[in-house]
Amino acid sequence: MPTLNWIGKEKVISHHQDVPYRVLEHKYGFTAEKGEQNEPTKSGNKIIHGDNLEALKSLLPEYEGKIKCIYIDPPYNTGNEGWTYNDNVNHPKIKRWLDETLKAKEQDKVAAIGVDDLTRHDKWLCMMYPRLKLLHKLLADDGVIFISIDDHELAHLRLLMDEIFGRNNFIEYFCWTKTSTPPSLANKSRKTVEYIICYEKKKDNLKYNAELSDGGDAPLLNSGNPHAKIFFPREKVYFKLPDGKYKAGQYDKAYLHKDITIENGYADIDFELTAQFKWVQNTIDLEIEKGTEFIIKSDKFSIRFLRTDKSFKAPTNLLKEKYLNTTINKVENNVDTNEGAKKVLNQIFGKDIFNYPKPYSLIEFLLKIGSGRDSIILDSFAGSGTTAHAVLNLNKEDGGKRKFILVEMEEYANDITAERVKRVTKGYGKDKKAVEGTGGAFNFYELGLPLFDENQNLNEEVGLSKIREYIWFSETRTSFTEPNAENYFLGKKEESVYYFIYEKDHLTTLDYDSLELIKTKGEQYIVYADNCLLPKGFMAKNNIIFKKIPRDITRF
Repeated sequence: MPTLNWIGKEKVISHHQDVPYRVLEHKYGFTAEKGEQNEPTKSGNKIIHGDNLEALKSLLPEYEGKIKCIYIDPPYNTGNEGWTYNDNVNHPKIKRWLDETLKAKEQDKVAAIGVDDLTRHDKWLCMMYPRLKLLHKLLADDGVIFISIDDHELAHLRLLMDEIFGRNNFIEYFCWTKTSTPPSLANKSRKTVEYIICYEKKKDNLKYNAELSDGGDAPLLNSGNPHAKIFFPREKVYFKLPDGKYKAGQYDKAYLHKDITIENGYADIDFELTAQFKWVQNTIDLEIEKGTEFIIKSDKFSIRFLRTDKSFKAPTNLLKEKYLNTTINKVENNVDTNEGAKKVLNQIFGKDIFNYPKPYSLIEFLLKIGSGRDSIILDSFAGSGTTAHAVLNLNKEDGGKRKFILVEMEEYANDITAERVKRVTKGYGKDKKAVEGTGGAFNFYELGLPLFDENQNLNEEVGLSKIREYIWFSETRTSFTEPNAENYFLGKKEESVYYFIYEKDHLTTLDYDSLELIKTKGEQYIVYADNCLLPKGFMAKNNIIFKKIPRDITRF
């Protein structure tokens, strides 16, 4: 497979591993009903101000492998130094990051390659590579990533994504009509489209919410046949029905024997139907072994079958057939242009904010394909907060519980990014142009101190609660609630009990005396301490796992 090389690649290829983990400092919560508050909301929505490379690293303990859909709109690297969001590859922060990174990789010596020696394409690739590596870690196995780009870096991005996400996980390019204004006579070649490149984490795992193409499927029912009860594995039947619970009972064409809940087109359990089937159970089973899939297109439960060797190759082909062979535009897809998006921002803020914002309808279009009603959506180049706007709109539209995470490095993260989200939740505009609020809430964070100091010891300045939270996340990947009952107790997940025996001013030891502190019972005990004096045989017999501080603390 062809690979892409550039000046500085060898110095950033593993840089994502060296990025320090910084704690997230909660600044305020916000709800549409109450406004700003000191306490965190329970919304699950986050807006983070800080360098997105470090912010992505800080998300790993809680979100690694959990993000269903990522959308990013990185710098396009046009070479135009008149600042816009898409043209800031030479932003001082990025230049400083490149300079520090390249020098650090030379073991504190002056780097052989300096920032001024890099072409702007090299700079862009050095900036993007470690961020894409961390995004890959955060993406769920059944997740999808969409990246907006124009032709300045499209070819480079394709090769970069092939290397990080895998060539086999490439889906296709979207081609979005970004302007409805025709080129002037003086600028006949002005570009009217941009691209969105689409990759999956693991192609075989992804189930899209795209509509199935017509044709190729055939009815599985025959009104002249006797009724029979047939068993269907949940993963083999796609429902073209709204998400929700469907109660057992008689539908128009079939009897459903158990309640099922449909999410993202699939039932939560295997199920049985009684109807006038063409095939008996044995034939159904043989067809499934050959790869045949089934579809229910309406609440009549008139089930149909699709053979993979003909028209149906779930799930990727569905996305291509329905969406990716066409240009996304206002007429066919009701997706707005840059001009329309700029008007929306003007309506929200009463003034021009950005010259080339993305329309929220574009993000809605993508989210309807690549995410479900309960998905976590990440945008690490958040800009004006368009992705959050789209998420809130969709939740209002279908009652979903999607969650957004936005990261913005610029100083306007609070005054523009977060402020837009506030106004969208509460409503904006006046008189006939007034837009009703979506409702919703979020938490605003700043990047804090590194959890580990330069010697890889715990940085006690971050506070014990942040350290304990990190340990819990690293072990369980679940939300942390500080327990009050016992000293050193972190929590219990399933039958594993976790203790973090740590003191700021002296070393701690796991010994027979410290076992007296363990009050919560479980099948396995994971205990962190500075030292251990318990015999290995005793620990094995009692299912005790010792983890040395700081050596055995997971690094992301």
